[in-house]
Amino acid sequence: MSAFVTAPEGLDLPKLQAFLSDEVPGIGELRAELIAGGRSNLTYRLTARSGAGARGGTDGTVDWVLRRPPLGGLTPSAHDMEREYRVVDALQGTNVPVAPTVVHTEDTSVIGAPFAVVGHVAGQVLRSRADLDAHSDDDVHRCANALVDTLVELHAVDPAAVGLETFGRPSGYLERQVRRWYDQWSRVATRELPDIDRLHERLAATCPADSGSAIVHGDFRVDNAILDAGDVGVVRAVVDWEMATLGDPLADLALHVVYSDPAFDPVLGGGAASTSPRMPSREHLVERYARGSGRDVGNLSFALGLGYFKIAVIAEGIHARYVAGHTVGSGFETVGEAVPALVSGGLAALR
Repeated sequence: MSAFVTAPEGLDLPKLQAFLSDEVPGIGELRAELIAGGRSNLTYRLTARSGAGARGGTDGTVDWVLRRPPLGGLTPSAHDMEREYRVVDALQGTNVPVAPTVVHTEDTSVIGAPFAVVGHVAGQVLRSRADLDAHSDDDVHRCANALVDTLVELHAVDPAAVGLETFGRPSGYLERQVRRWYDQWSRVATRELPDIDRLHERLAATCPADSGSAIVHGDFRVDNAILDAGDVGVVRAVVDWEMATLGDPLADLALHVVYSDPAFDPVLGGGAASTSPRMPSREHLVERYARGSGRDVGNLSFALGLGYFKIAVIAEGIHARYVAGHTVGSGFETVGEAVPALVSGGLAALR
């Protein structure tokens, strides 16, 4: 049976083959598989034989990763392919490890949605606590430290130096985030949840000025990084950049800290690596970031509340797609139960 017939849901492999053959001459018949682990954009691995000059090819093959928005997406601004590709392309050659870029298109006639293709980066991804079992406590700590150090490197990049000076507005990020995620809630909510209205009201009433502006990832956590196959203390590539923009770097740090809360567990089906008690404490993460970046991190309470708010809305969006039958893969049935606990975490952070 041909790869065209067995293509995963969400791809039109014949049209994709034709498009990539025009963009990247020399590739042979594509084969595709859905990469497990996604809760937002869909991620596929593409392989093919390659001819001379086919970008991304090694030893006569191409090995790429394609990203596209989810089926039935309800929050389009959170699945921006052009944004994701642009920032990864801009970060080539910096101290921030990213995948090599191949091609991006907004043409929905190819597979039914915009998509981006980058080179596959070999390594390992720590998604679950079970994934951590193969590593010593020292290795787990070195991994956590390497992630924080990578965040420091990202926030140190001068946007203008890499052509990203117009990637976002330089001020008012926190205020826009409060408005944006409440608007997203109105789009995806499957139930009445008075506490999220309370959390939004508190955030809107106490929103401070931005602490600064930098390139922010917007979803920085351990399973959005590809680690070296032989050493989890080395980050080979940061992935999933669809929410990247210019914004307050402390919001990026706070979100990374929020991912350590066990309330996040159901979003990844339980036992998320980021919530493992073997990971360093949130105090350690914040202190290491402060030491590496030189930034004042004395008051993270608002940014933490915003982080909980954002993840609660994202989780509700995933739950809404699951209820509507628009998810691809398994493990989505527990996501909805995380939302009330995440909202509670946000309210607690603002006390």
